Amino acid sequence: MRAKILVITPVRHIKGVPEILEEAGDVTYLDHPTVAEVVAAIPGYQVVFTNPNKSNVFLGEEVLGAGVDLKVICTASTGTNHIDKPLAKKLGLKIISLTEERSFINKISSTAELAFALMMASLRHVPSSFDSVKQDEWDYTKFIGRQIDHLTIGVIGYGRLGGMFSRYCHAFGAKVLVYDPFKTVDNPDHVQTTLEELLPASDVIAIHVHATDQTRDMVNSQWFAQMKKEVLLVNTARGDVIDEEAMLSFLQANPDARAAVDVVADEVRNKSNSPLIAYAKTSKQVIITPHIGGMTVEGQQIAYGHAADLLRRFLLQA
Repeated sequence: MRAKILVITPVRHIKGVPEILEEAGDVTYLDHPTVAEVVAAIPGYQVVFTNPNKSNVFLGEEVLGAGVDLKVICTASTGTNHIDKPLAKKLGLKIISLTEERSFINKISSTAELAFALMMASLRHVPSSFDSVKQDEWDYTKFIGRQIDHLTIGVIGYGRLGGMFSRYCHAFGAKVLVYDPFKTVDNPDHVQTTLEELLPASDVIAIHVHATDQTRDMVNSQWFAQMKKEVLLVNTARGDVIDEEAMLSFLQANPDARAAVDVVADEVRNKSNSPLIAYAKTSKQVIITPHIGGMTVEGQQIAYGHAADLLRRFLLQA
């Protein structure tokens, strides 16, 4: 008997992915569903296929409780903070993700590239200077930026993306400091150091860590107290690793400080009430993109294609 698969994230635009899913089972596509729509649809489905970037649906008690026939959650992502993992384990659900699929995710540089692009856009005031031109102005004096080969870049987390980002920064002439207590930095171009040394020394601090119970609100008021008053904070990891209220207090107290992020806290369930998005509407200190880190043609094909293939192989072997 073929499994019934409910896809709650847009995939039909990604070459090859619908074909893999439809080989794996009988597929229903809900491209932009609400929680209520998923709750209404999910009974009778054995598999849900998702991704946090585009979804407003947290796979928690409301959704999983309605999935009376649910056996498998497949997410085309390395992060799983859009899934209530303890509940899924309690219900005996299999979670298929890309977290440990190193040979494939090492091919995806999209998020590291975006982190570098956000850094450069903020350092050179690209969004606000473009807004100025659209207002028929032509005055550079408000948009004097920084030159990266004179800066120190602090990188928090030296996994796949932190390593890539560090290499990009060094290639442009920056001094790169790295803090990661779980990794040994073996690249002589990147200086492994302590958090106490990195925070006050860095002109830019880029976050590249997974969201876990240990890293939630890791970047807090104690961290901000040690940073330069004109620091640029870049976050393409997960919004939950930053205490956003502490960050907003820091930004308000330090008008030369900036943030450039691709994620916000509690993004799947509550981004409409994000204090950071609200602040960005009136402040030029903040750049926010809508979780586009992995959203390149190449990145989607690799990530979604491999996740779909993992699901296909699992179902065929079941």
